This record gives sequence, C-alpha cells and structure tokens, in this order.
Amino acid sequence: MSRTNISNEEFELLLAIEIGIRDFSSSWAYCDRLSSYIARMIGHNRTDSLLYSNLFSSALNELLETAFRLHGHDGKLVCTVLRNSGTDRIELTIPCDAEHQEFYRRTIDRVTSPDAAEQYRHALFADGPLDPGVGLMELAVDYNAAMRLETVNGDAVRLVADFALEESER
Repeated sequence: MSRTNISNEEFELLLAIEIGIRDFSSSWAYCDRLSSYIARMIGHNRTDSLLYSNLFSSALNELLETAFRLHGHDGKLVCTVLRNSGTDRIELTIPCDAEHQEFYRRTIDRVTSPDAAEQYRHALFADGPLDPGVGLMELAVDYNAAMRLETVNGDAVRLVADFALEESER
C-alpha cells in the first residue's frame, strides 16, 4: 500500500465546517447529509465529478459515522478538507474523553499495521456485534487511505485521512 506523508503546508484549504457535537450527534442523518454536501462542494472540478463525489462522500461518511458513535459530550466537531494535487485530506477533530481517545489510538494502530487487510476481513466476518473500528479499517484497506491521529488539547483527537480518489491532471 502506498501511503502519503505530505505536510499540511503543501495542501490547499478547500473548506472547513464546525458543528457542536451535541447537535451533530442528535441525528444519524447528519452523517450522510454533511458528507454528501461536502463531496458536492469539492468534487465539482474533478474529471468525473459524479464518480468522485460518490467516492468522497462514502469515505467521509465512514469517518463521520465513527465520530457519531464515539465522541465526547461537549465541544465542536470540526471537519476540514484540504487538497494537494490528487490527494485529498480530511481532518476530523472529534471531542472525546480518554477512553474514546484510546479507542481511536488502538484503531489507527490496527489500520496502519502490515496485517490491516487481514484484521479488516476478520472484523467483517466475526460473530457478534460489529467492531466499531470497521469503518476506519474499510477506508485503510478498500480506499487505501493513509491515516494518523493527533491529540488536541487533551480533550479531542484529530483524525487525519489522506485519499487519492482520482489521478491528478496537473
């Protein structure tokens, strides 16, 4: 798997949205609505804007659904989208306590491990409740997303995911 390691200085800001976590977590439908809206906003200038918007919306929706399930009680959910040629970066800042931060750390360790694909398949076909990290595993394996996690002020995490959904024409 190729993984990007591009600094933020090399990215152009496309948009940023901030919403109170209580408001965001009040309706599951917000995950789909936000991901669809953002994908249409940033996909307009891609070669196949419809295909691109669908792929981007699906990827962002997985991130938002994970945040919907696992977040803190107070604070702002911040979604920032940046671009560097053919790579789009989603930065999702999620307010959360130490327990949820640990979930995100463990999950990012899993998706960045050499056996991420095997772990993903195991999580998909395991008996019992669905692993809450399966959406992030899907992004790493099926979308070849490069992901990392940063702690923000001790009361939030910033999940950074890089995607190359379309080849750059530049």
